[in-house]
Amino acid sequence: MEDAYDDEAKRRTVTVTCTDPTSLRCPECDRECSFYDLRTARAWRHLDTCTYQTMIVAQIPRIRCSEHGVKTVRVPWADPSSRFTHDFEAFVIGWAKEASILAISRQLNLGWKAINRIIQRAVERGLARRTEQVVANVCVDRYKKGHKHLTIVSDADTGTVLYVGIGRDKRALVRWYQQLSPAQLEGIRSVSMDTWPAYIGATQECLPNADQKICFDRFHVSKCLGGAVDQVRRHEHKELRKNGDLTLTGSKYTWLKSPPNMSMKQKRAFHVLRTSTLKTARAWAIKEMARNLWHYVSRTWALKGWKRWLSWAMRCRLEPVKAAAKTINWWGILNAIILKVSNGSAESINSRIKTIKVRSRGFRNKDRFVDAIYFHLGGLDLSPRT
Repeated sequence: MEDAYDDEAKRRTVTVTCTDPTSLRCPECDRECSFYDLRTARAWRHLDTCTYQTMIVAQIPRIRCSEHGVKTVRVPWADPSSRFTHDFEAFVIGWAKEASILAISRQLNLGWKAINRIIQRAVERGLARRTEQVVANVCVDRYKKGHKHLTIVSDADTGTVLYVGIGRDKRALVRWYQQLSPAQLEGIRSVSMDTWPAYIGATQECLPNADQKICFDRFHVSKCLGGAVDQVRRHEHKELRKNGDLTLTGSKYTWLKSPPNMSMKQKRAFHVLRTSTLKTARAWAIKEMARNLWHYVSRTWALKGWKRWLSWAMRCRLEPVKAAAKTINWWGILNAIILKVSNGSAESINSRIKTIKVRSRGFRNKDRFVDAIYFHLGGLDLSPRT
């Protein structure tokens, strides 16, 4: 081994040589093979020595295997496709968990492509090391990136991202189900999601007894009904303004706000609105009845309550409310009530994904974005050492 320092370039070069070419092993079958030749010298970046950038240089031997032909032997300090040592990659991975790629690039004098490749290899290793585990409670959610969508599957109990699919169609979720073993599919107790038809269809197609496990998230149901109330308000406000009536002016967020979160002044003003004969008041009352139905603990009584609500919603002569009611499948709501599950952890993951995107100032392509989600939220073993 030779050790050379270049004070002007602030670089240390460690040259490693093969001293025993008789005990070389095939990288494919680990069989001891005969020496063939030496490859052209290659360099790997190692951890800096004080302020000196450290490089390991070596001519790697090739062997001739009776089964696999001529192969380059593996070096103990780096992966076959990497130009960085295990220690250096581990150092970059530690930085990547805490800082943006731009900050790492400036601190380590390393290109963006090199950093992204280290992250990609770390994710590939982590996914390959995942063992077969049964996840009881699953969350399925959508994340919108520009005009494109991602399907995010996570463990509701741990908040770990299990799968990231490109798109929001049926195939995006079917691909995840197809990766699971029969034991894993049988072990799923609940799948919490919004009312997106593609996700419902994929789950019904792939999961045994899916109709007893699909749970519609309370947040998405409330959001759907809240949007219906706002549509009624906007249409009614437009009609009232034609006659000079400004009753609904400035009331948009009042109808969307929960009464317990209002001040006394707001409650008094809102009481006048909600007890009026406005169509918006009727739509709000229907929404509030649905909100109160989530407190049932008996499937029988919950079913009666939701059927009464659905009957009222379909007879209310408010088209936005009727349209929203048609998208709500009460059986999925009953499952959510009885199994006591929600998509809260998935919403938390969506928030953390946004933080990752902001910190990285966006991503050049969707594959890097997917890698970043797995890297930060996948609960993977990212260590470069085998």
